Amino acid sequence: MTSIIWESQLTCPVCGATTVETMPADACQFFYTCATCATLLRPQPGNCCVFCSFGSVPCPPVQLMQHSDRP
Repeated sequence: MTSIIWESQLTCPVCGATTVETMPADACQFFYTCATCATLLRPQPGNCCVFCSFGSVPCPPVQLMQHSDRP
């Protein structure tokens, strides 16, 4: 059984501010507004969401895929 991490520390690439956010369980979050500088974050090319681009932990759907890829 795999354990999903539900919180990720997002780091704004513009101002460097960090915040811990709870990730949605069944979807990827495409937009996030930085509370410090109001920059609207979007995923970098090749990533499904802001957590996979700017977070300390990838989103739950990606975590599940990573666990299912292991033998």
